[in-house]
Amino acid sequence: MAVVAESGTHWTVDDVLRLAPDAASAGAARRLSLSAVWSQAGSSGSLLWGRCQGSAREPYQVTIDLDEPSFRCTCPSRKHPCKHGLGLLLLWAEGGGSVADDARPADFAADWVRRLAARGTGGAAAALGGGGRGGAGAPDPEAQARRLAQRIETMSAGIEEFERWLLDLVRQGLASARHQPYAFWDAAAARLVDAQMPGLADRVRALPGLLHSAGDWAERLLAELARGYLAVSAWRRRDVLPDDVLADLRVVLGWPRRVDDVLERGERVTDRWAVMGLAREADTRLQSQRTWLFGERTGRWAMILDFAAAGATLAVAEVLGSVVEAEVALYPGSEPRRALFTGDRSVVGSADRRPDLAGGVDAALDRVAGWTAANPFADRFPVALTGVVPVLDGGRRMVAEPGGAALPLRGDGGVLTLLAVSGGAPVDVFGEWDGFALTPLSVRSGGVLVGL
Repeated sequence: MAVVAESGTHWTVDDVLRLAPDAASAGAARRLSLSAVWSQAGSSGSLLWGRCQGSAREPYQVTIDLDEPSFRCTCPSRKHPCKHGLGLLLLWAEGGGSVADDARPADFAADWVRRLAARGTGGAAAALGGGGRGGAGAPDPEAQARRLAQRIETMSAGIEEFERWLLDLVRQGLASARHQPYAFWDAAAARLVDAQMPGLADRVRALPGLLHSAGDWAERLLAELARGYLAVSAWRRRDVLPDDVLADLRVVLGWPRRVDDVLERGERVTDRWAVMGLAREADTRLQSQRTWLFGERTGRWAMILDFAAAGATLAVAEVLGSVVEAEVALYPGSEPRRALFTGDRSVVGSADRRPDLAGGVDAALDRVAGWTAANPFADRFPVALTGVVPVLDGGRRMVAEPGGAALPLRGDGGVLTLLAVSGGAPVDVFGEWDGFALTPLSVRSGGVLVGL
């Protein structure tokens, strides 16, 4: 067996992939190293466990003893370790908070450790405390501090390398970026993943899509590179940043907060939340959904973010146009903020009247300018427009105030649907603004919100 990092030290992606029995297993494990397909993922001492949703009806139960290392998975694969064990180990090694630290072992993991202890094998029994008597040991503050310091050191080294990559790219000229193969961008993203900054890695992987998707590709590319360099500068000043700015930086780097932390410490807001728009995205591995809420009493925006593996079912969404009485816990950071529902919620009506939103184009852009000044890393903002007309003028697609300002639409922008619903008359439109164009998500017709 290949030599891997000793228990208690940081495992790298290369350490994990050396355990793969073949290249196919390594590739499959890479695809499985997504938090969306995992549940109950946790670690305690040298024990690692999680449930992976595969092709079977019930999720596979995966347990790993890092001291050996040894693996157990309920999947039918004859490979050892299987792709699920490698995928969980990658998820843990890459960090990001998807695997809970110092958690209480799941029942299936605890049972496996007890069987190992009864045979006198395996080093994971210490994770249960008291020689495997079933109680989770108390978190070790010194060990947690060492892990944090190690992660910060790894990220700092990655930031230095990322800065050199950015400067080289700009020095060569933006035009040369269009001739780079996808492997160029993927290699840079992979290095960011190794440096435990998956958020920046996702942004780098998205850059090739900007180069050939729009006539304003140079402006969009420069804006993204500027955000990357801003993240470099902010990381170096992280010790003096305000709390909300530091929280925004964590998001762009991909250092997420655990849901339990948000529910325990996040700001709580109770309101009548109007569901204004649903934005869905999907690729071959993952699907996501953003649900935009507007608080009718507080006038605040909140965004619920849900994930699921490709082909799986997303959490049941709130119905577009409904009004939900609920309490939410807000993630730290700048407005508009991500949120979680904290408990029971009930539909108390429909948004058949227009909420007190921004109104016209100028007012909406003024509000976005304030949000951008507070969080320049953000690239999606909720925009609600009243009394605008969809316009299709040759190759230009936009929504315009009669005799006034206009906003361009992204891609086709659903302009044909907008024209059909509006009949050419002014309508209310809600969508996401990315700094360059509007992506409409809903339109109000006859007092009812219609999804686009």
